[in-house]
Parts: sequence; C-alpha cells; structure tokens
Amino acid sequence: MHFVARNTAGEAPGLRPPSHLLSPNVYGHRYRSNSNDSKHSWIKFKLAGSGSQIIPTSDNEGTDDEVDFDENQDLTQEFVKSKELTKDHDCLKEGCNRVVLNVSGMRFETQMRTLNRLPHTLLGDKEKRDKFWDPRTHEYFFDRHRPSFPAILYFYQSGGRLEKPIEVPSDIFLNELQFFELGKNVINSYKKKEGFIVEAEETFDMPKGVFQRRMWELFEYPESSLPARILAGFSVLLIVASVTTFCVETLPVFDGTQCVNTTHFSDNGTVQMMPNFGHPLFIIESICIAWFVMELICRFIFCPSKLAFLKNIINWIDLASIAPYFLFMIVFFVTWKCDQSNQGGILSVLRVFRVVRIFKLSKHSEGLKILGKTLQTSMRELSMFALFIAIGIVIFGGAIYYAELQEPQSFFTSIPDAFWWAVVSMTTVGYGDVYPRGVIGKLVGSLTVLCGLLAIALPVPVIVTNFNNFYRNSIHKHKS
Repeated sequence: MHFVARNTAGEAPGLRPPSHLLSPNVYGHRYRSNSNDSKHSWIKFKLAGSGSQIIPTSDNEGTDDEVDFDENQDLTQEFVKSKELTKDHDCLKEGCNRVVLNVSGMRFETQMRTLNRLPHTLLGDKEKRDKFWDPRTHEYFFDRHRPSFPAILYFYQSGGRLEKPIEVPSDIFLNELQFFELGKNVINSYKKKEGFIVEAEETFDMPKGVFQRRMWELFEYPESSLPARILAGFSVLLIVASVTTFCVETLPVFDGTQCVNTTHFSDNGTVQMMPNFGHPLFIIESICIAWFVMELICRFIFCPSKLAFLKNIINWIDLASIAPYFLFMIVFFVTWKCDQSNQGGILSVLRVFRVVRIFKLSKHSEGLKILGKTLQTSMRELSMFALFIAIGIVIFGGAIYYAELQEPQSFFTSIPDAFWWAVVSMTTVGYGDVYPRGVIGKLVGSLTVLCGLLAIALPVPVIVTNFNNFYRNSIHKHKS
C-alpha cells in the first residue's frame, strides 16, 4: 500500500506528510526527487503494518497490507474485506490499479481497491467519486484542507486507524470527515477521542394510530408542522402570562384584592371572605390553568407509552405548576376561608410551586435544554463543589468562632451560627451583616475567601467545557 504526495501548487518541492505520520528513525530519508521532472517532487512511502510509521518504498511494490486494530473494532467493521490477489489477476477488475487524488495541489497515489474497502464513503462510492474526476489531468481533484487528507487516506489504508494531525484544529478535521462521508460511527469515535460529548441518537416512539400520531406531534413536536408551531407559540405566551401574573399579584397595589366580603356571616358573627373570581388577575390565572390542564390531559391521552410519560420529569413539572391552583380552591371550599395571611405554612409554600411553570419553557427553548444537559452531565463536578463548600463551612465556621471567642462584641455566638458567615464569605458574596472584629478573625476571614475562590474555580472549567460541547453539538445539528 502506498502513500504518494506531489506538490503541484508551486510551493517548495518535497512537501511532506504531517509529522505525526512520519517515523523519527527515517526522518531525512523520506523524500526522493524525480530527476526527469524539475517542476515536481514525488514522495512515496509504504505504511508500516502495525502503527503510524511511514517507511520508504520502491515504485514496483504494490501489496495491500491488511491491518486490524483491537482498539477500533467498531471502525474495522465498516470495511469490506479485500480479496487475495492471485498471480494472474486482472488489476482493472480487482481494483489494484493506481489512482491519483489531488487535494488542493498535493497529489496522493493509492490503489483503487483501497478506496473500495469503504463503499459507503465519498471516495469509495464510484458515482460520488466520479463527480470530482478531472479528465484533463486524469486524477480526482478535491479543493479541501490539504493537511487533513493524509490522515483520512491513512484511515483507508490502515483498515480503521484514525489519527488527527497535530497541527490541524479539531473543527476543521471534523468538517473533512463529514465531507468525505466517513460515517457516523467514525465521526462519533473521533469525537469521543477528542473529548466531545457524543449524545446517543434519539429514537422517538410514535403512536400507532394516524389520528393519535398527528395529535401527539401537534402537542409534542413544534417543528413538525405549522399548526404545531402556532400551538407551541400560544403555550409559551400563556406560560409567560402566568409567571407575570404570579409576580404582579404580590405588588402592594393588589394587596387584599384577592378576596372580597360576602353577605353571609359565619356562626360566630364574622364576615366571610371568598376569592375575587372577577378580578383580572384571577381570570388570567384561570385561563392559563385551563390550558395547562387541557394540554397535559391531551398529551397523556395521545402519548405512545403511558409508563414513559409518567417517568418524564417534565410532565411532573407540568403537574406541579397547576397543583397549587386546585389545592387552594379545595381548601377554600372545605374551610370557606380566603384570608391568605391565616393560611397554613404548607399552603403558603405550595404557592411558590407556581413559579416552576417557567421550566415549561424548556420544551420550547434550545438554550434551556442545553443548560439542563450541562447540569445533568456535570453532576459529578457539582457534587465535588458542594463537598468542597460543605467542608469549608465546617472548618472555617469553627475557626472563626474560636478566633472571635474573646472579642466582647462578637457576632458569632456559636459554630452553627457562624455557618452563615462561612457560606457568604466562601462564595464571595459578603453581605456585611456579620464580620470578624479581631485581628485573628480577620486573618481567618481572608483565608476563608481565598479557599472559597479555589473551591469555585476548580470545577467550573469542566462545567463550562461541557456547556461549550453541548452548544457546539447543537449548532452542528442545526446546520446539518
């Protein structure tokens, strides 16, 4: 098997392959000039059978070495096994004839049977390959990134070994792999090796019935049709309106307008209160709740799998966002009390769950999806961060307590009381409500801030890298 490069772009003669494909022990002996051609320099090598070394070879050699790599068994399965050549074989029929590939001025020579080992790729498919045939020069011309091609050709020759040239950026090499159509398995294997986060290809379960399938696509996949996009836009509008209502009703101008007096009196003679059903904020809230309930019921009815629907956390968020409305209505009709100030603490806390409706936007926002995937992938780093903070809180909470123990007007009355100061200091918030007064306490405070910075700085780069990878994959997905 041969690798031949020819400089046709007018550069200095003897362009060489990337250094990572060249063996150091043959450096300086890898070029052989053609004395009959003063304009071009030809470089010919034979690939070693067990690695990425390239050794000099003569013109009359033409054997095709088969290489198997245990570390790339998933890639070797992509290859079609070549037939053994007999003594009286027909080169044109067996594909052992030479073919020249010109990549932006540099010529590479190999055997046709080498390219035919991957018939699903651009170089291995005759119809796709012939689109780049130049009848004038009798070669295939590709106006592509020249330094990337030796590694791509070596992938064909070695039987599945893919090594990115050191001087080639990852995104450029990835574009070349996609252009030459090496396949998803090869690209995903390269991404994993380079540290990309490769998501498993999503397979969507669809209902069997035609009507059920259309209704499921209408509510679940906004990109499926124009009505689905309109419905998704309407749902987003109601989500924003509901969250806005939740915030606006806490303004002082609306204080006390949620309940109105009734003409009925209770048994002890006090005036009963009931919800103000005619208030604009209550009407908007009721309309939003009605839509959320209808949407949730329809999605449950038309979903392909009821069990998978119940396991999806997004559906539980939808349920948690509408539950407070019905809980408060049930409490009112049971107790006939509308005074929110006298309601139990549990009901007041449940009211906060209305704000989770904003997470419903994650179904329609690509940015929130990327954020969710980043947090899910970075759980280990987030756990490390929480552990660092927890250890620091205990250590520096105890240190500041004993450092300020002799101070007459110390803010720290106990170690648990000093935990708040440790949290605020390690996260560099610094409210200033409590602070050390003595010299030793100030030294402990300085050390606390420095350790807090380290605790934050260590896991953050990994989380940022995960976010960048998901964001980059999302851009590639939209482009493709």
